[in-house]
Amino acid sequence: MNKTLKTILILVAVSAVGYFVYRQISAEQEPQRQAGRGGGGPMAQRVTVDVYVVSPGAFQNRITTTGTVLPNEDVELRSEIAGRITGINFKEGSKVSKGQLLLTVNDAELRAQLQKLEANQKLYREMEERQRTLLEKEYISAQEYDQVSNQLATATADIQALKATLAKAYVRAPFDGVIGLRQVSEGSYVSATTPIARIVDISPVKIDFAIPGRYSQQVKTGDQISFTVEGLPKVYQAAVYAVEPGIDPTTRTLQVRALFDNKNEEVKPGAFVSVSLALSDSDDAILIPTEAIIPEATGHKIYLSRNGKAVPQMVKIGQRSETLIQIMEGVAPGDTIIRSGILQVRDGSNLNIRRVQTSDTQTQAGEQPAQAPEAE
Repeated sequence: MNKTLKTILILVAVSAVGYFVYRQISAEQEPQRQAGRGGGGPMAQRVTVDVYVVSPGAFQNRITTTGTVLPNEDVELRSEIAGRITGINFKEGSKVSKGQLLLTVNDAELRAQLQKLEANQKLYREMEERQRTLLEKEYISAQEYDQVSNQLATATADIQALKATLAKAYVRAPFDGVIGLRQVSEGSYVSATTPIARIVDISPVKIDFAIPGRYSQQVKTGDQISFTVEGLPKVYQAAVYAVEPGIDPTTRTLQVRALFDNKNEEVKPGAFVSVSLALSDSDDAILIPTEAIIPEATGHKIYLSRNGKAVPQMVKIGQRSETLIQIMEGVAPGDTIIRSGILQVRDGSNLNIRRVQTSDTQTQAGEQPAQAPEAE
């Protein structure tokens, strides 16, 4: 009997101790459970972030794009008439002058026709002179004189037409330039569809490139550009000489061309170039760190710090440098931008601000920057 009572008392004591320990543990964990139920889960936990206080600053609006080098003039030489080539008067890769004879197509038949027409013209001119003398003496009628006069006029017109055709037998350089590789040989037959060679003017050359349509009002003729050619370390300068009057509705870009003198002919047509065009400078641009931008399908988003919470904000971006990006819409001076810890931030997250940075200072949270964000 005593042994049974002793066992019961031991069990009661153990149960009492276990209950006491349970109550203690439950009391310690209750605040965390309450926080989880009342604060909405992860949002109740503070997210440690760095922030940036926006202030206007100087910014050179510069567009960087790619382009292509075009020759000043570019023509593929062809013969206007069909025939056998009887003479080639140029060397491949050589410079030629405007009007220089480059190639001759067989002109023997045309010259023979021209001699015949010129002989007839001489005969009709002599007849016209005799008939005019007779008409002055009233030995013939005006009608008889008109017949001979018309024959002379017709012969003269035929000669002019044949001379125009004969000129097509001589292929001449249309401008000063460099002639390329020839595609024909002397004695071969050519027609109007046969390519002979290409002649280009590469001094100067054109720099052809496109800029986003939203900058169409900021570029004009006379603007200076700098460009580099793929494979060459040198930076070249050129001037805009022409701007397309309309924006391409497909690409939403504006086509621009600049002219480079290329006196040494070191920049070759067809080369790929990187172009930098400076637009108007701004003294009060809104600039924020590039890492603060969150790309989305509908645009770009940032998070603002307001009253210790994260507030999403859609923005319209402009140009960017290596570390800063221009904001055209959505941010005002004095706004506080979250620049780090963005992956952990959600709409309405409570913030623990670790560091505050302005355009020219960076301080620890708790110090007094020019415009400190409000925190709980």
